Amino acid sequence: MLKKILNIIAVTLLLSSCSTNKDNLTYFANLGNQTSGAIPSGNYELKIIPDDELIITVTSLVPEATAQFNTPMTNIATRSAASPMQQSSLMTYVVDRDGYIMMPVLGKIKVAGLTTAQISDVITKEVGKSVTDPYVRVQLMNFRVNVLGEVHSPGPKTTNKKRYSIIDAITDAGDLTVYGRRDNVLLIREENGQRIYHRINLNDTEVLSSPYFYLQQNDVIYVEPNEVKKANSRFNQDNSYKLSVISTVVSAASVIASLAIVLIAK
Repeated sequence: MLKKILNIIAVTLLLSSCSTNKDNLTYFANLGNQTSGAIPSGNYELKIIPDDELIITVTSLVPEATAQFNTPMTNIATRSAASPMQQSSLMTYVVDRDGYIMMPVLGKIKVAGLTTAQISDVITKEVGKSVTDPYVRVQLMNFRVNVLGEVHSPGPKTTNKKRYSIIDAITDAGDLTVYGRRDNVLLIREENGQRIYHRINLNDTEVLSSPYFYLQQNDVIYVEPNEVKKANSRFNQDNSYKLSVISTVVSAASVIASLAIVLIAK
């Protein structure tokens, strides 16, 4: 009876805790009941770093003039008279540890620290020395972040978007669970050879203008459990420990009783 009473009290406290934390489930809560307005947006520049993988295509009004600057493209179906459908092999550019890529004809080009638009400008200028009006497209192929903690679908998230925000990552992770702390999301980022971290409050619209709103390659997002989840976890652990102790005691008592019966029988 005492055990049942204690369990009822614990469950009541947990439910009470849930009700006191329900306001934390709202994103951008500081907007209140406003129906419209304007929120400043932050600057965003995705800079290329070593180990990034790029696809670069160079074209012009005369395709034959720029063919020498391209590597074979991948997974793109091409037609010819000999074969109705052929599959060409993929060739991407991986940025080396010093920040360079090696392109046909142009040779080594420094790309680390530049945006894809800036890389396009650099290559366009070089190709333009021998080709009229070239067009260069640069795509980052291996953008990935990791989302951990109190989300419905944790794990790595990849995208081909040029702008990928913390909201995008959380959406791709199936949103936060009811146990996730929206006011204290941890973001870990590598900058200049060291790991830096920043805490983000999703209840506050200031996150939308934060320099950490848009993500960088290999960012880690950790959603911490709230006090309800922690209390629930402790409650379950305590109960498991108690059941384990009771089971051990019962087993020991059973063994002792069996020995006593054997001794008495003799």
